[in-house]
Amino acid sequence: MTRLAVFDEAGNAIEPSIGVFESIAEKLAGHDILLQRWSAHLPLSPDAGQEEVLQAYKDSVDRMQKEYGIQSVDVVSLRPDHPQKTEFRQKFRDEHTHADFEIRFFVEGQGLFYLHLHDRVFLVLCEQGDLISVPAKTRHWFDMGENPDFTCIRLFTTENGWVANFTGSDIARRFPDMDTFISNLS
Repeated sequence: MTRLAVFDEAGNAIEPSIGVFESIAEKLAGHDILLQRWSAHLPLSPDAGQEEVLQAYKDSVDRMQKEYGIQSVDVVSLRPDHPQKTEFRQKFRDEHTHADFEIRFFVEGQGLFYLHLHDRVFLVLCEQGDLISVPAKTRHWFDMGENPDFTCIRLFTTENGWVANFTGSDIARRFPDMDTFISNLS
């Protein structure tokens, strides 16, 4: 289930978590963060590759390309047996920004975005069917859990792909990782 929790910068929860998608989308929209649900237009095989995934979501991807000026699109998958899962996880768990939007659509699996907005940190657990768009220059980080198991469509407004500008802050260490966050959900 898609969830939202709001914390202060010290890592203390300050609002009850929300599990109603429309309420989460509305709250995030107040901070210029887009949260949508997409559905596949074609069935996907269990071992679907990039071309099959993009074809299944073609209408939605095309709409985003026109609306946001998307320059490149790819599909990334990470499984629990990936030999570099620990290195990838650590790379994304440090606070950073991007010069362009970070747009992710979860084809399958889940991931936890941490959005550092003013003096609050919004934890957004995204799952299969969720698209999140984090505006350029927004401080954030991401956790995929100890045993990542997801496939995402990544949409970029530049041809350079994923380029992070790390803030050097240790703020991410004050917050529960994805596995802890999920285990504490009621």
